[in-house]
Amino acid sequence: MLVFTRKEGESFLIGNDIEIKVIKVDDKTVKIGIEAPKTTSILRKEVYDKIKEENNEFKININDAMKLFK
Repeated sequence: MLVFTRKEGESFLIGNDIEIKVIKVDDKTVKIGIEAPKTTSILRKEVYDKIKEENNEFKININDAMKLFK
């Protein structure tokens, strides 16, 4: 993992077209701005994990259903 130290207003780039900017720093929170192409999917990690978990559960259920037809 790469770790950056940035102050409010500072940013860093990912590739040529994604900019991550520190907007505001409070006691225990950081507000981050992301500038990226509209085709780039941006999800919070907990949302991504939930989607992935639900997809895996669906695959298991489909596999169980397919066994009924064999």
